[in-house]
Order: sequence, then structure tokens, then C-alpha cells
Amino acid sequence: MTRVHDMGGRFGYGAVLPEPDGIVLEESWHARALALTLAAGALGRWNIDMSRHARERLHPREYARFSYFEKWLAALANLLVETGVLDNSDLLSCAGQQTPRPLSACALRSKNVDVLFGHGSPTTRDCPGLARFSAGDSVRARRLAENRLVSGGHTRLPAYAAGACGRVLRHHGCHVFPDSNAHGLGEAPQPLYAVAFPATELWVNPEHPRDEVVLDLWESYLEPVQ
Repeated sequence: MTRVHDMGGRFGYGAVLPEPDGIVLEESWHARALALTLAAGALGRWNIDMSRHARERLHPREYARFSYFEKWLAALANLLVETGVLDNSDLLSCAGQQTPRPLSACALRSKNVDVLFGHGSPTTRDCPGLARFSAGDSVRARRLAENRLVSGGHTRLPAYAAGACGRVLRHHGCHVFPDSNAHGLGEAPQPLYAVAFPATELWVNPEHPRDEVVLDLWESYLEPVQ
């Protein structure tokens, strides 16, 4: 079944219009939505893959109707309730919470913002074995772009690339596996590769047949092509 958020490569959405580097904040509340999302993430109750999955789990009608930052806020509200940071009555109240919360000591203070984001949240890890593929290897993306650990779960293999053949450009090292990390099943690190797919592998009648699409894909998404 096609997931509502997995819309890459579909027809009917118009041309892709490149934007300047970085997030474009077109309205004043966009900056507040971004700040609120990052500050709440600093509480340590979820990871980046869980937050991505929360946006994917929005109701299809809401996902289609909401703007980019409305999706962020709706997913954040769900995460705050699901992890017990707040309850529904907190979200419905306009008065604001005056009583200190158990996680108040973890709140992100303005003086710590530069330190936090300067450090970042690296996902590189050590792998238990050797990488299966090397630059130049021919590979095929798994034919079903589904999470094999959790039915309907989060995955970073886009549907339009499922079953397509490409070549490995680069081995990025070992990284946290999102299909596991998004569901609290551990980081389960795997080798991560940059894989180039010809446009002719992805679409029946590509406008520019000589184009390529480069995707970063985890090892378990790939199989060798002889």
C-alpha cells in the first residue's frame, strides 16, 4: 500500500523548484514551530527517527491538508502525549503550565542552544562486520519498500526506488538504522551507501533519460546484481 508521505517520484505534483540552502521561514510562526520542535526534542524522550515516523503517522487527510510546519507541530503534539510529557488537557489549555514538570530540569535553555547545535547528533557507529558492498558495485534496491521489523513502520527506502538497479558511489561508514531506531528497538547500526540510480530505472518515460538520482541507503535495503 502506498503511504501518503511517500510521494517522491509521483506525477501530478508539478515541477521541482530548487530552494536556497537551509529551511525557508516564510512566516513568523514558522520560526517558533521550529524552535519548539527542537527544544522538545532536547528532552530526550524520542530520537530523530521517531519524530520522522510521527509525521508519517498523521492521518492522511491531515497530512495532505497541513503545511510543512503544521505537520511538525501536529506530530510534536502527538509525541508529547504518547511519551507522557503532556496530556490532552495540557494541549487544550490556553493558560500555560505553572507547576514544574518532572522534565523541567532537561529544558533547553537559551544559553545552551549554540552548544547543543554545534555538537549535533551524529549517527555514525561501529559496525560488527565488514561492509558488503564497495564503490562501483551493482546493486538492486529491495523490491518491497517496507519495514521488515515492524508492519507499517518507518523506513528510509522510498517506494519509487524499490526494485531499481543502481551502482554504489560511496560507502558512508556505519550509521544508526532508522527502521529499528524509530520504534525503540535499538540503533542496530548498518553500513550506509550512496547509490546512483539511472532515471530509466525509476520511471518508464523520464523527461531526461541520462539523469541519475542518488539515494543514501542502508545495507539491508540492497542486494547484489550479478
